[in-house]
Amino acid sequence: QSQLVESGGGLVHPGGSLRLSCAASGFTFNYATIGWFRQAPGKEREGVSCIASSGGSTKYSDSVKGRFTISRDNAKNTVSLQMNSLKPEDTGVYYCAAYRGPETFCSTRPDWYAYWGQGTQVTVSS
Repeated sequence: QSQLVESGGGLVHPGGSLRLSCAASGFTFNYATIGWFRQAPGKEREGVSCIASSGGSTKYSDSVKGRFTISRDNAKNTVSLQMNSLKPEDTGVYYCAAYRGPETFCSTRPDWYAYWGQGTQVTVSS
């Protein structure tokens, strides 16, 4: 059974940092593209970042570029999202998701993703 479990969310002040982790099981992680998405109340789910199966290709939304860094450890079946200089508008439920994809490309289109985690809440507030 394919499973993705997010952790690391919480409450942080503006300007602070959080590191989210996504632990995967039940599928061949080395062949999987992993994406991070977020959803704020009343808004559509937004693609934040993705990393190709090899780890050699990443993508970021304009709203997080330069502040967030995605990485993966294929030996541990985990993907991390380091979030720095957090802003109130980064608040939302963060989800990791996976699909089988090429080594050199990743997409942040939600409809490409086959497996989803349950999400972890990130709140940025003073």
